[in-house]
Amino acid sequence: MKRFLTALAPAALIALSSVAPAAAEKLSLSTLSTYLNSLGTVQADFVQTNDDGSKSSGEVTIKRPGRMRLDYGGGNDALVLVSGGQVAVFDPGSNEPPQRFPLSQTPLSVILKRNVDLNAAKMVVSHREQNGDTIVRAQDPDHPDYGYIDLIFSATPVLKAWVIHDQGGGSTTVQLTKMSLGGSVSDRTFNIRAEANRRGTPID
Repeated sequence: MKRFLTALAPAALIALSSVAPAAAEKLSLSTLSTYLNSLGTVQADFVQTNDDGSKSSGEVTIKRPGRMRLDYGGGNDALVLVSGGQVAVFDPGSNEPPQRFPLSQTPLSVILKRNVDLNAAKMVVSHREQNGDTIVRAQDPDHPDYGYIDLIFSATPVLKAWVIHDQGGGSTTVQLTKMSLGGSVSDRTFNIRAEANRRGTPID
């Protein structure tokens, strides 16, 4: 279950690039905020490396603001849905309704909000350049105890990967490929109650 929870993060926040800066220059927080806020619907494949070294993969769909769907591959039907201010984790090995908790209690909330402002006080813990990439470590400034997320951007920019750091000191890395932008995705794709009913594990 933990491997699905730790994937909650802005798995496919990808957009059209702007002009690349000079080599070895980190992108500004304002530039990255504008980039993230420009996103609508995004789809991508991902590979997730868990804290114990195990790997999983799947597809992610984002519909900003506030909605995300992570379908895990391997034929196990594992799923994470984000909508209506909630996160729901569907465990294919359980006959119980999905585990649910507030979106606001995950680092994902930093990125999925309607207006992303990385310049907000105490949101960004560090901001640096490494091998041509810009790495931003962000947290909820009101709840740093919820953990933090490293966002790794190429110079264009494109979000290449992210790392979730949980409260217990563990970390999970997600790398993105085959990204596509735009298109129409029904809101029902992210409907937690409808998915629970479809699986025969209705929510009371």
